[in-house]
Amino acid sequence: MSAQRRRSGPFVPGDRVQLTGPKGRMNTITLEADKVFHTHRGTVRHDEIIGLPDGSVLTASNGDEYLALRPLLADFVMSMPRGAAIVYPKDAAQILALADIFPGSTVVEAGVGSGALSLWLLRGVGPEGRLASFERREEFAEIAQANVAAFLGEEPANWSVTVGDLADELPAAFEPGTVDRVVLDMLAPWECFPAVSDALRPGGVVICYVATVTQLSRVVEAIRATGEYTHPEPVETLVRGWHVEGLAVRPDHRMVGHTGFLVTARRLAPGAELPQLKRRASKSEFSDEDVELWTPGSLGQRSTSDKRLRRVVRDAQKLASETGADLDSAASDTGSAGHATAPATDVAADGDADQPR
Repeated sequence: MSAQRRRSGPFVPGDRVQLTGPKGRMNTITLEADKVFHTHRGTVRHDEIIGLPDGSVLTASNGDEYLALRPLLADFVMSMPRGAAIVYPKDAAQILALADIFPGSTVVEAGVGSGALSLWLLRGVGPEGRLASFERREEFAEIAQANVAAFLGEEPANWSVTVGDLADELPAAFEPGTVDRVVLDMLAPWECFPAVSDALRPGGVVICYVATVTQLSRVVEAIRATGEYTHPEPVETLVRGWHVEGLAVRPDHRMVGHTGFLVTARRLAPGAELPQLKRRASKSEFSDEDVELWTPGSLGQRSTSDKRLRRVVRDAQKLASETGADLDSAASDTGSAGHATAPATDVAADGDADQPR
């Protein structure tokens, strides 16, 4: 078992290093002895970086200066191999806050996607907590396991990945009323509410991440229809940077706008009836036919090809292999899921360590 990835101290072989050039362009590499990082302007020898402290500045062969830093988790998830769209750091931060992910908690996540949210949740629950991730597609599970191992240096013992449908697998994995938090990042989270309601403790939190207003409407109404939760609270998060240079102070021309909606609700005690809010009358009546027209299936869904997923699996496992991560635990973690992680390959991929992120 390899040691967990170092977060400070001098750079050593196997470390991921983010090099920022004179124009702000970032390149992330994995340090190896006797290896050279090439740009179209000059080269940087890995041996010149090894042994330097984090935050050092070094000079390339053409005289350009590069800032060397270990990537933050937010940097890593934005550049790691992806099989599915990731949960952006701005939404991951909100999930940790709105769901109140605390050290020592038991958290269920579905689906796992490329592992970005899993990394944030593992950081939130801490070594004393437990994260149980469920994913329908085996390729996504393998990508997530490789990405988590690449960043942490190993697969944490308090994380399990099960390939299967949450509605089917959750009752077998947890006794009723033993889960603190449930995070649903999936196409139709309302299909899982019966199993989720059974697993959650009274007062526990369910939070759903959905991308479209059609899903937002459906999931909010489905939570209300159960009669087992507090009033759902939907929000979205917009992030806008600012340019500040002397007296030139203005919003950035680009911003991270809509990525998804977060819907949060808390589990009521068994038999409890939620007091109704006093509201002004509104046009909120709808039929089952109306709801059906708002389902993602009716609107169409983009899917990732099997060929592309196999390539991303190789990319993620190659990244984990380059950084010296131990993937041996993948077979034990997913043995009940019916698959084991394949060994990393030497196939060249878009996520090569010396390519721009």
